[in-house]
Amino acid sequence: MSRLLLFVCAVTLIACATQPVTNRVLNASSEFERAKHFQSEVENIREEYALPGMTAAYVMSDGSSVSAASGLADVEAKVAMRDKPRMLAASIGKSFVGALTIALALEGRLSLDEPVSHWLGKYEWFARLPNHSSITLHHLLTHSAGLPDHVHMEVFQKAFVSEWQAKENPFQPTRLVEFILDKPALFPAGQGWSYSDTGYILVGMVIEEVTGNVYYDEVRDRFFNPLRLVDTSPSNRRDLERLASGYTSPDNPFGLPARMLDEKGLLVFHPGLEWTGGGLVTTSNDLAHWGAALFSGKALTGDYLSQLFKSVPIDPKLEDIEYGAGISIVKTGPAGPVYGHAGWIPGYISSLRHYSDKGVTIAFQINTDTGIIASEEGVAQKIEQRLLQVVVNNKVR
Repeated sequence: MSRLLLFVCAVTLIACATQPVTNRVLNASSEFERAKHFQSEVENIREEYALPGMTAAYVMSDGSSVSAASGLADVEAKVAMRDKPRMLAASIGKSFVGALTIALALEGRLSLDEPVSHWLGKYEWFARLPNHSSITLHHLLTHSAGLPDHVHMEVFQKAFVSEWQAKENPFQPTRLVEFILDKPALFPAGQGWSYSDTGYILVGMVIEEVTGNVYYDEVRDRFFNPLRLVDTSPSNRRDLERLASGYTSPDNPFGLPARMLDEKGLLVFHPGLEWTGGGLVTTSNDLAHWGAALFSGKALTGDYLSQLFKSVPIDPKLEDIEYGAGISIVKTGPAGPVYGHAGWIPGYISSLRHYSDKGVTIAFQINTDTGIIASEEGVAQKIEQRLLQVVVNNKVR
């Protein structure tokens, strides 16, 4: 803890070296207190909700950042969260898919408004997709294609229960798509909204058709390396380096054990089933830096934000909440517009939020989903608000 605070203070003093002495002292003191309060609030949250462990990070508009950690990455082995463990980011990975697709559009290699049949129509199964003749990339990216979501289909859940112990990934992209073939469309393409991981699997297929490369190679070369997201990598294997053990409810509907790592330190199920529906292992610090770059217009060359923010309403009754290209948008939150995404996979919860009016990006990860994913109290949203208040107002609850 003391090393973190001293580091924050030192960085702040260096950044402010050209300011008057009085301002430098005040700024250093303020940043020191903000970092201290942020760490304290992370500890308070972990204790209040009885979480095994939690990490969080924020990035300010000037690029300065602070990370905090509390609790255990592995309860049984008593491995502390301060040792920089990683966690599955789940659906936050969709923001990378959206950004990559837009990058290809800016390069003239595809059009977001072109029918998906242009790239995938050659496959026999494509004509069996709901709305196959009318869906576009924009529809898929904004969950407005009218496609069912395999994740919430009983047939997929039964298959997962019976096959999750397989050593290799039993749910390759084509098989995931097969779960929704010959099913009725939820609505005509472009005339509604329904979250669909299956739609993002199709986007991944288009990306690989267009580039001729593996999706993970493209996202590594375009984002991970240039933005120095050194702790972010594909979650396409069971032996993920520095993975914190996640914890889920013993009576979970997937038939999984409560602990997500086995006796060899391997993830008990193969995370490759997510692919472009999520598919990344990372840290809160990397997530916060990714969000800061993405939403400030620095993640890509060219003017891409208009396409990133081109959104559709998720519900006519919720006028302020929309979904863009792999990102959720709250147009008029208490702190102004909010951009980001949440992530959930058994044993792990992640959140990434960018508060544009405040110039602040905040991310957190928790290595349990028990009492959070099905919470009627909106635990994840409460945590987001508490961390925001600390960063903006420099006060602990």
